[in-house]
Amino acid sequence: MGRVLITLFVVLAATFFAPAKGWNYGTATFYGGPDGSGTMGGACGYGNLYQAGYGTNTAALSSVLFNDGAACGQCYLIMCDSNASPWCKGGAAVTITATNFCPPNWAQPSNRGGWCNPPRPHFDMAQPAWERIGVYKAGIIPVHYQQVTCWRQGGIRITIGGSTFFQLVNFANVAGSGSIRSVSVKGTKTGWIALNRNWGANWQCNSALVGQELSFTVTSTGGQTLYLNNVVPAWWQFGMAFVTNYNFYY
Repeated sequence: MGRVLITLFVVLAATFFAPAKGWNYGTATFYGGPDGSGTMGGACGYGNLYQAGYGTNTAALSSVLFNDGAACGQCYLIMCDSNASPWCKGGAAVTITATNFCPPNWAQPSNRGGWCNPPRPHFDMAQPAWERIGVYKAGIIPVHYQQVTCWRQGGIRITIGGSTFFQLVNFANVAGSGSIRSVSVKGTKTGWIALNRNWGANWQCNSALVGQELSFTVTSTGGQTLYLNNVVPAWWQFGMAFVTNYNFYY
């Protein structure tokens, strides 16, 4: 009977302390200051993260996670591994959005300073988000993480930059998978034109679209396609942002 109880305890303990299926192991540091002001902008091109719908629950991803910008906008649930570090806030978790790239530091070994060196999965989180799961004094903590569905308020936000024959279109506040796989645009004087990813969440079009009302077809990495018909008026100018009534749910 004693052996049965011991065995049952071991099984239950393993079940309780082991991360659920779908969790991965990584590490996390922080940057940007206690108010997160130093995280604005970044390699995904979102600019002001409050206006883009992301706030300070954000992170810069290491190369293996960033995937040359394809991960921009994706959401990750992160919890500190309290079994591996005394600097965790027990039972706490935070969901962050990928908004920046954490570049490798080849001058430092990957286990001592080069936290974003390949092939390490690492999150350099905005300090306010990081402090929800870790104690400031630690600096770096081990974490469990998994990609999760993004929940956003309102529709997709479209910002158009560039010049007369070069449009750079940024898509922010993206729900569902959070990231975009493909984009096409159609003006009132054109057919459908496929855009190419330029960098981060910016998609490039080399056509003269100025003065035309614009429609988009946007497909998420989750596989859902939205038809954003006539969402940008003909009087648009470079630098303007337009909020749609559409968003993804997967």
